[in-house]
Amino acid sequence: MSARALRIGTRASQLALWQARHVEALLRGQPGAPPVELVHIRTQGDTQGEVPLWKVGGRAFFTREIDNALLGGTVDIAVHSLKDLPTQVEAGVTLAAMLPRADPRDALVSREGGGLAHLPRGARVGTSSLRRRAFLARLRPDVVLAELRGNVPTRIERLRSGDYDAIVLAAAGLERLSLTSQITEYLDAADFPPAVSQGIIGICARADDGEVLRALAPLDDRAARLAASAERALLKRIEGGCQVPLGALAMMVNGRLSLDASVCALDGSRTLTARGSSGPIDGALPEAIAEAVQLGERVALDLLGQGAAALMAQERGALAVEAP
Repeated sequence: MSARALRIGTRASQLALWQARHVEALLRGQPGAPPVELVHIRTQGDTQGEVPLWKVGGRAFFTREIDNALLGGTVDIAVHSLKDLPTQVEAGVTLAAMLPRADPRDALVSREGGGLAHLPRGARVGTSSLRRRAFLARLRPDVVLAELRGNVPTRIERLRSGDYDAIVLAAAGLERLSLTSQITEYLDAADFPPAVSQGIIGICARADDGEVLRALAPLDDRAARLAASAERALLKRIEGGCQVPLGALAMMVNGRLSLDASVCALDGSRTLTARGSSGPIDGALPEAIAEAVQLGERVALDLLGQGAAALMAQERGALAVEAP
């Protein structure tokens, strides 16, 4: 590449900065690497830090402003937690690279050190995610679910100060911030399915910026790309967002892609599950991605056939009544 400096757009939280600096290091490690600089951008999710995410209208709470800066030429690269990125990216933006997936599971951090099954009855558990609330209600209907916002260290601080008996966070974020010692239990994905694309860092660029796209191409991880393609196709077909209690996990097993997905009622009273797998998926990347997308759509149709649309409509109606 030329000596043109690459500007990476990122949120300013500790986790977002870790992710952006990781991408910066990968870019700097390439032969003839250009200068790289970070540009901090505040998003709607940052400015409305005390509002439960499900009460905020629309989507892309943590990504829209960064992608707008990308389109406006203020930055050249946008780094996101892929689980925050809508399945339909902004026109003119492309998802140029996905980094190798970290641990996709959720993790429980408890004040007394026990796992989910050992929390006392009526324990106060903090989370900002409707998906996590729903699966917590299914596994432990006796606990009290409480809203929890803020960056990862702030959430842990609030736990330690006694606001909660336990909190649920993404294992990947704790790992990236060297906080795995705080984890008291990794939640099994079979019982507590993660968010779509959880654990994957997504890197966006302008679709017509060939120079940047060429620089990012070597960073794209095939396994992460295929898993995310299946999971995001599922989410897009289901028409879910962060307000929908949907969990999914795709993995390569013996050269085939498997996908497990679940939709859960917010009170944990009803769960719909579906599973699918591809044929051998070892061809060229475009064909492999197409197979992954087809798998995601098949599993979505299975869930819809079981009544997922009606279940989600019911949950949205309940939320509309609860929201101010």
